[in-house]
Amino acid sequence: MANHKQAAKRARQTIVRTERNRFYKTRIKNIVKAVLVAVDAADKDAATTAMKEANKYLHHCVSRKILKKETAARKVSRLQTKVNAI
Repeated sequence: MANHKQAAKRARQTIVRTERNRFYKTRIKNIVKAVLVAVDAADKDAATTAMKEANKYLHHCVSRKILKKETAARKVSRLQTKVNAI
């Protein structure tokens, strides 16, 4: 338990940030999974559409400082390679 006013505020902020980050991380996983499912089904149109959404959202997360730029670029690159292989 926090003994100072500032420590209590930081604890409250941590709870809010943790919840927000959990939302973003889960959304990232679901969007990436949508691309992979479309790739496994060999559905070029669905994979391309899902890839566009994944690319947009991953870079949005970079601007919100949820992901590092290199991490998003790596994920996009690996997904795009799989989509192109169809």
